[in-house]
Amino acid sequence: MKQTLNEEEQKKAREAIMMHVRKVVPYALMVAVASGLYLISQVFGEIQEDGMSSFQILLSIKAFLASWLGIRGVNQKLFGINPFVFKSHFFPFSLVVIIILLSQLMYL
Repeated sequence: MKQTLNEEEQKKAREAIMMHVRKVVPYALMVAVASGLYLISQVFGEIQEDGMSSFQILLSIKAFLASWLGIRGVNQKLFGINPFVFKSHFFPFSLVVIIILLSQLMYL
């Protein structure tokens, strides 16, 4: 956009796009968390007598982090409750990165 629009036009165009993103993304994330919780119930499997496998341990950690993100998103979007701690976007973004890294470790 910087190449074809001046600074004022760029700000207006960016805000027009972000207006739609702010409406769609929170609900898409809620659907992702809900479908993830359903899939965990299908994939987790039985815990053997010798304990959980590394796959199950990593999946449990991912489920906990994703549930926290889901609860935070639902509270923020549907109920208008802002988080008391971790108000910036850095912490949720870092949790998403950790979840992605855990996904990669699950299949080693």
